Parts: sequence; structure tokens; C-alpha cells
Amino acid sequence: MGVYTHSSGNWFSRRGTFLVILIAFHVFLFWALKSGFATKFVQSITQPIKAEIINEPKPEEPPPPPPTVKIELPPVQVPPILVDIPLPPPPPTAIVAPTTTEKVPPTPPTPPAPPAPPRNVVGAGYAFKPDPADYYPSASKSLNEEGLAKVRICYDLKGKPEEVSVDESSNFSRLDEAAIRYGKAVRIRPGSVEGKQVTGCVVVPVRFSLKGEK
Repeated sequence: MGVYTHSSGNWFSRRGTFLVILIAFHVFLFWALKSGFATKFVQSITQPIKAEIINEPKPEEPPPPPPTVKIELPPVQVPPILVDIPLPPPPPTAIVAPTTTEKVPPTPPTPPAPPAPPRNVVGAGYAFKPDPADYYPSASKSLNEEGLAKVRICYDLKGKPEEVSVDESSNFSRLDEAAIRYGKAVRIRPGSVEGKQVTGCVVVPVRFSLKGEK
């Protein structure tokens, strides 16, 4: 009985061919990866994915309300009301009879009232009289203002001035104001009439002179 065996040379030839093909495939794959051929091939096969951005429409805002229009109405003109009031007839004109012209003597002027007799004031004088130099304004000194001012002082029963006014000006307003301040500082000793103290008014001269200041 005979035995059939395969030839070993055929098997080695197939194996060698497979190895060659495998080596060639790896070389081709390496070359495709190196040169970018594989990437281009894959891109040519697969379709690119397109991403589209869909803009959703924004809701429309309602239109603004129409502006209010102010309608100015013309002023209403009220016609004047005419009231016919009957007027009484004018009174009759009086007829004056002519009179004879007579000369009327002029009325004599009223004689002035006699002056009141002066009161016999006893014991009146000054209780306190300050120094005018204490009231001399410094601005008047620097401007060489000098003068005599007379102030009228009306005092009460205690001799305190109630009213002080300029009776005669010194021709300088600053000196007149200083004289009024001086008059308010004066104290009078009231006099008496028939044993009773009385009020009165006196005129006090106030002299401002630079000679006493030097």
C-alpha cells in the first residue's frame, strides 16, 4: 500500500509569499502614514460633517404706544352782557342871582402863643462825664479829623439818657457817631422844681482834638 505525502517545498513557497506580502503591507502602511496618504484616503471616503448654526428669530418687541397729543382748545369768549340801566334825569341847574361885590376885610393872623415861662430847675448838673479822648475814632486820628460836635441829651428821672441826637455837626460823620456814643455814656443829676425831680434835655459839647492826643 502506498502513502501520499505533500511536498515540503510547496509549503515553504507559500509561507515565503505570505511573509513577503505581509512585509510589503507594513511598508506600504508606514509609507501611507508618513506621507499623509492614509489621512487623505480616509477623508475622501468619509463625508465631512457640516455644522450649521441656526439663529433663532428673536421675539419682536411690541411697538411703543403712540404719543399723546395735547389738544389745546381755544378759549371760550363770553360775550359781554349789556344791561340797559335807565339813568335819572340831571337835576335842574340852580340860577344864582348876581350879588354886589363887596370887599371882605382879610382875617388877621392868629398871634403866636406866648412861650411857657422857664422852669426854675434847681440842682441840675452832671453826675458822670467821660473823657472825649476815650471815644476818639482811630480812623479820624489817622486822617487828622478834628471838630466840635454838640449832642442833645434827654434824660429820665434817674439821669439816664433816653434819647441822644446831634444838635450841631462836626462836619465829620465818624466824629458825630463818636459824640453820640459819648452822650449815651453821660449821666445827668436831675434837678428839681418846687422840690420835685423833673426830666429834661441838655446840649453837651464834645470836642475832638489831636492836641490832647500828642
